[in-house]
Amino acid sequence: MGFGLYLHIPYCRSKCRYCDFYSRGGCRDVPDAYIDALLTALRRFWEEPGPFRLAGDARPATVYFGGGTPGLLAPGQVDRILQAARPLPGAEVTLEANPDALTPGLLAGWRAAGVNRLSLGVQTARDDSLARLGRRHTAAQSRAALAMARAAGFERVSGDIMLALPGYTNAEFDETLALLAEGGAQHISAYLLKIEPGTAFAARPPAGLPGEDEAAEFYLYAAEQLQKAGFSQYEISNFARPGQEGRHNLIYWNCGDYLGLGPAAHSCLGSRRFYWPADTAAFVAGRARPVPDGGCGAEDYIMLQLRLRAGLDLAALKEKYGREFTAKQIQFVKKSCGAGYARFDGRMLALTPRGMLIQNSILCELLE
Repeated sequence: MGFGLYLHIPYCRSKCRYCDFYSRGGCRDVPDAYIDALLTALRRFWEEPGPFRLAGDARPATVYFGGGTPGLLAPGQVDRILQAARPLPGAEVTLEANPDALTPGLLAGWRAAGVNRLSLGVQTARDDSLARLGRRHTAAQSRAALAMARAAGFERVSGDIMLALPGYTNAEFDETLALLAEGGAQHISAYLLKIEPGTAFAARPPAGLPGEDEAAEFYLYAAEQLQKAGFSQYEISNFARPGQEGRHNLIYWNCGDYLGLGPAAHSCLGSRRFYWPADTAAFVAGRARPVPDGGCGAEDYIMLQLRLRAGLDLAALKEKYGREFTAKQIQFVKKSCGAGYARFDGRMLALTPRGMLIQNSILCELLE
């Protein structure tokens, strides 16, 4: 039986000014002691009794190296992890990387170790915007990274685009989309810049940030242009050419089983959630243990399914959780359709791009 395996790499060369993910800057590589800790934690889920134990025949259907900066991993470290994880044949194995740190040898090493999907943090094609964000790479390095990935045999490459940056224009998006499309990316994650608490941008917000209405228009423009370029939207922030959807994240959105390893990583196995404390030292020393975090129920299913353009199947909701919408909620759904925020055929409820912008408001009505 397959599950999604997420491996958090909490090391970065430097922290981007907008980033609130758990990670530490000033690192040039990933200590082997951290790899040892990941492998020890993984073995425990197969070998030690407990509420979160994996079945003996359970193997990952997807593996995702996230961070932080997984691009700091040496090929030999990736190989050790994948040898221990034993992904299923044909498993999707994704590694996030920054364009500035890639070399042909590093890419070839990851590919030989079993990585078959690369996620590049391109963000924008304008160097001044990249510098403002605290990114270490340039647009030229992004182009070079895409070319190197193709040469190394990566047939599946995803690129990130950050929208609504300071002083943003549709032209900046067009340039970034062109960079990725011409570079051979088959998948694009496009998301709005958010000023998160505890970040450098929160302490000192940059000048020229678009307002909420402007940001919404940038998002809608991006969704339209991506569709025209052959990238169909399948989730709020994710767009792909046919057959190139990210299988790992679809496990999350479809309420499947996934195991996260590393400090601050979250998991859900058998509809039971847990997470690791955000403490790298404790994790490496073997002192950290997973913390139970409740269950995954109908509310989670509704929320996650409505992230997808395919939408929520009301019959499946009833079959899985015994949950049905009230007459009042159905009336609200129909009103949302009339306003252009949703589509509903009596069974499938799906949000339009405009509806996705106000998803939280819609969920407030549907989760009463």
